[in-house]
Amino acid sequence: MGDILKAKASGLAALGGLVYSTDSGRMCPDCRQPVAQCTCKQPVAPTGDGIVRVSRETKGRGGKAVPLVKGVLVDAAALAELGKQLKAACGTGGTVKDGVIEVQGDHIERVMQILTTQGYRVKRVGG
Repeated sequence: MGDILKAKASGLAALGGLVYSTDSGRMCPDCRQPVAQCTCKQPVAPTGDGIVRVSRETKGRGGKAVPLVKGVLVDAAALAELGKQLKAACGTGGTVKDGVIEVQGDHIERVMQILTTQGYRVKRVGG
């Protein structure tokens, strides 16, 4: 009988503990604050020195070069929009992952030119 209670208690602990409180209502399972005061899902403002770095990378792409744009100090939605603008201007595809814009094809000079005209301080990094 004791084993069943231990298993049930450990199962409830695995769920994250307190889920609802009569004082404040629903609780966030990550930060254990009331959902209205939860800060763990808030977007984090990007930090950096304000210089956008453009590099050329071929790793894991079958030898094909792609420009990587790092260090753009904007939120995720604005970064996705900037990536869309760069891809459209270069006439290629690409993606935005983990705060880095990848544009397919060897368009480093064009990407740097576009970023400069939009008012970013651009620096070429690497080869």
